[in-house]
Amino acid sequence: MQTWITDFMEQFGYFGIFLMLALENVFPPIPSEVILPFGGFMTTTTDMTIPGVLIASTAGSLLGAVILYWIGRMLDVDRLERIVDRWGGLLRISGKDIRKADAWFDKYGYWTVLFCRMIPLVRSLISIPAGMSGMKFGVFMLFTTIGTLGWNVLLVLLGAALGESWEDIAGIIGTYSSVVYAIIAAGLLLLGFLYYRKRLNAGKVRG
Repeated sequence: MQTWITDFMEQFGYFGIFLMLALENVFPPIPSEVILPFGGFMTTTTDMTIPGVLIASTAGSLLGAVILYWIGRMLDVDRLERIVDRWGGLLRISGKDIRKADAWFDKYGYWTVLFCRMIPLVRSLISIPAGMSGMKFGVFMLFTTIGTLGWNVLLVLLGAALGESWEDIAGIIGTYSSVVYAIIAAGLLLLGFLYYRKRLNAGKVRG
């Protein structure tokens, strides 16, 4: 995939960066840790500039985030709650649980969006619960832009600074991503276990 991405960027320049980042946000397996450092490297071998790369990459990231945000808005909490009330028993989830999660996101969602924009994989998917919770679009865009710029500036500048060694960044971020994925997986397993135990204990009390 890396070769295809870099070839596409070399052929289409700023537009290639814009399109790759838009796709990366909608389809997380496309790695921003390849696109952004290579974009930085291209500023040392072509007439492309760092501000131009940052504008193209940020615009692409925001487009992808907006698409996922509106997918979340179409799902919305009420619709998801109805689905869960009907089928959630299979997973031991109720509509009340969805409301609790939504209330938590209403309280901490803005900062969650900001920080999650700098975490691989999660940086893309966080736009969906933001939309589902009904987060104000303007505020969503503000926090998404700030978080996105932080991530983009870091990787583009590193790519420009390292030059032909830009691929080293992809390896470092890849390791970082693996650690993040492991933490997320462990967290989900722990939450699932705690939730199941809580339900089990509640059933014993009623019995």
